Amino acid sequence: MPFPDEPNQVAVVEYRPEWPAEFERLAGQLRAALGDVAVAVDHVGSTSVPGLPAKDCIDVQVRMTSIAETRDVKLLAAIGFRCRPEPWNHHEVSAGQRCRKLVFAPPIGARRSNVHLRESVGPNARFALLFRDYLRADETAREGWGAFKRRLALSVPDLLENGQIKAPATQVLMAGAERWAAETGWQVRLQQE
Repeated sequence: MPFPDEPNQVAVVEYRPEWPAEFERLAGQLRAALGDVAVAVDHVGSTSVPGLPAKDCIDVQVRMTSIAETRDVKLLAAIGFRCRPEPWNHHEVSAGQRCRKLVFAPPIGARRSNVHLRESVGPNARFALLFRDYLRADETAREGWGAFKRRLALSVPDLLENGQIKAPATQVLMAGAERWAAETGWQVRLQQE
């Protein structure tokens, strides 16, 4: 569940050209706060894909040398970011592997965002980058995913229910992404993406 100051309804909007600059501002804050424990700061999720409709919420992935909850919560709390209390916040399964993660909400009153801390070599970090790069590269997949998200938001606007329905559809999308990665030789780059 979102914090009380955050919306709990999904509204999908057309792509906004200001999203990359908004990401860059957030990325600068995060790099300064996390220092050397941050390997890379990536714009991920739907707002990172030009032309893709999305919730007006910037998703940021910080690839970390390691996840150390006490350290990481303290570093981000110093700039107002709040560790999400949801039970899904500490682990996720990606490529059949249980992966550590932490997700943070922005400071109260700040631009809507989700900051995902993931270990830099984890399959969950790869998943986020592959999702983005596949949708950037494949116009048909991008248009289909955008249409699906618009329809879903209209019929199921509740944030939690929307996410539960979207999860299996994301797996179908990612099967296509994996085929695309194999065909093109796509790989994760170490530097910021």
